[in-house]
Amino acid sequence: MKKFVIPAVITGLLASSAVWAAELPANIKSKGEIVAAIMPNYPPMDFKDPATNTLTGLDYDLGNALTERLGVKVNWQETGFEQMINALTTKRVDIVLSGMTDTAERQKTVTFVDYFTSGPQFYTLQKNTGINDSIDLCGKTVGTSRRTTFPAEIAEWSKANCEAAGKPAIKVVGSEGSADARAQLRQGRLDAAMQGSETLSYLKTQEANTFKTLGTPISVQFTGLGVSKSNPELAEAIKVALQSMIADGSYQAILKKWDLGLGAIETVTINNGK
Repeated sequence: MKKFVIPAVITGLLASSAVWAAELPANIKSKGEIVAAIMPNYPPMDFKDPATNTLTGLDYDLGNALTERLGVKVNWQETGFEQMINALTTKRVDIVLSGMTDTAERQKTVTFVDYFTSGPQFYTLQKNTGINDSIDLCGKTVGTSRRTTFPAEIAEWSKANCEAAGKPAIKVVGSEGSADARAQLRQGRLDAAMQGSETLSYLKTQEANTFKTLGTPISVQFTGLGVSKSNPELAEAIKVALQSMIADGSYQAILKKWDLGLGAIETVTINNGK
């Protein structure tokens, strides 16, 4: 039996043709752009380059690459986070691409194309040489923002991993926010802290040789690109385009640029958040 080798050019054409398996809605095609809501206050997901005051970040790079693959432009609209869903449902924007967590409550009005995962992660100071993994925090004091679910999640993790193994429980301290927890950590009032894993890579670049992460996130949440529930064709087109980017490695290259490979997905899903 003869073996046939498919030329790389043909393979590339077959991969790119998958993008067009799901057509863009007629109104998007006619205007030639996708209007995207973004709020640049969430590095490294969304922020402005301090040197140029221009948009940058994971979402910015991903949005530009996605729309190029779909054959249209992206029109970025800076929108307050609390206004994003309303802007989407009233059709002032076509998508929300701004580090929004896919939740069951938000799914009532928004369709999420999930493109990234993150979760609460422990970290400490590099000089704390006796703390090198999450389990080393048993019996230690850990701070995190009291405005999040993280205090309860730490307590639950401690019960399952420390107390179940006969070790002392983690002492949880609720802080006024992530910055307050970091300040207390530097002052020696905390042994470690916790914040979203997606923010820690950027934090480490801003304060070199200061922090180290411990283990992996203790739970997983999906970050989704939001599309109006009345626009399923657009959600499907974006899903197919993103999956083709995963297949050819361009998606992974964007995450690697921002040191966020830990949050990479392999298969694009719709409304996978809980």
